[in-house]
Amino acid sequence: MGSGAGVDEELVVAVVPPADRDAEFAAFVRATSAELGRIAWYLCGDPVRAEDLLQQSYLRTYLAWGRARAGDPLAYTRRVLSNGRIDGWRRERREVLSAPADLPDRFTPDGAAAHAERDRLGRALRALPARQRRVVVLRHLVGLSEQETAAELGVSVGTVKSTASRGLARLRAALGDDGPRATGVEGRTR
Repeated sequence: MGSGAGVDEELVVAVVPPADRDAEFAAFVRATSAELGRIAWYLCGDPVRAEDLLQQSYLRTYLAWGRARAGDPLAYTRRVLSNGRIDGWRRERREVLSAPADLPDRFTPDGAAAHAERDRLGRALRALPARQRRVVVLRHLVGLSEQETAAELGVSVGTVKSTASRGLARLRAALGDDGPRATGVEGRTR
């Protein structure tokens, strides 16, 4: 290719071999599956649907891996998770959430208190409307700022603030005064 000055320029295209790309993506999946799986579960409220959502999100991220890895692949995949959940909700238009039968109803000894508290929080989250649940999960359990949450969900910062406030008030009412303070569901700001 020549430029207007008569100097020949050579176009160099970097191609990542598929094996390296696959290995890089596999390492990403191993490093993020626990965190993203937890987010998917909180967004769906159902372990089977959460696993499906996570797999679909990884597939979409893999298909756009060149673009995703150029930025922040974790943020990209979280956005895909959130959008995938919204898409699923729109398809269903009616959501009936219920706690799985195997969730414990009482305190159990031997360190299972934390597990029971997470289950209690999960039940309270499932009782929230879908939009409030998404905002509360991204804002307070994932730890995104108000601006990051707004960008993830495609809404304004004001919407995030008001939705989070209403969602936290409903959570506090559902959990009572002795709610899960250690889980980060406080009204903390970033």
